[in-house]
Amino acid sequence: MARAKGQSLMCLALLAVLAACGGGREPNLININRGVSTPDEFSILPNKPIEIPADTSALPPPRPGTANRVDPSPQADAVAALGGNPARLQTTGQLRGESGLINHVTRYGVQQGIRQELARQDAEFRQRHQGRILERAFNITVYYRVYEDLSLDQHRELARWRRNGVRTPSAPPEITN
Repeated sequence: MARAKGQSLMCLALLAVLAACGGGREPNLININRGVSTPDEFSILPNKPIEIPADTSALPPPRPGTANRVDPSPQADAVAALGGNPARLQTTGQLRGESGLINHVTRYGVQQGIRQELARQDAEFRQRHQGRILERAFNITVYYRVYEDLSLDQHRELARWRRNGVRTPSAPPEITN
């Protein structure tokens, strides 16, 4: 009797371990939406109100794939709300001054497919560091522990820049005792 009870407990424990190892999906290191299955209310952008111009012949002819007058334009709206001129936005959505920044950053060339390559490398990294059995079984966030070696220690980096004589006006003032 005791042996049968021990075997059944052993089988139950083995089943629990196998269930924790299963899945076959991409590892989820940070569990923000634990059990949440509702839509994201911040991803919904309402259309602007429809306006009928005084002269409808001034309306451009409709073209498939082009923007509609009532389509949301969050970037232009944000620029206008901050007192800027939304007309300075290009058709690409970038500010005119941004093209100079992009030209400067890409002056040594751009690696084609870099986003896909980084996504693949990160998926492999997360697969290798997906957490211990109980962390996966109880859906515990392991994000900060896994990426700890790759994160920047902001206080040590600030001290390094200050030691080298670089002014850091946007950082908190240095504490002297």
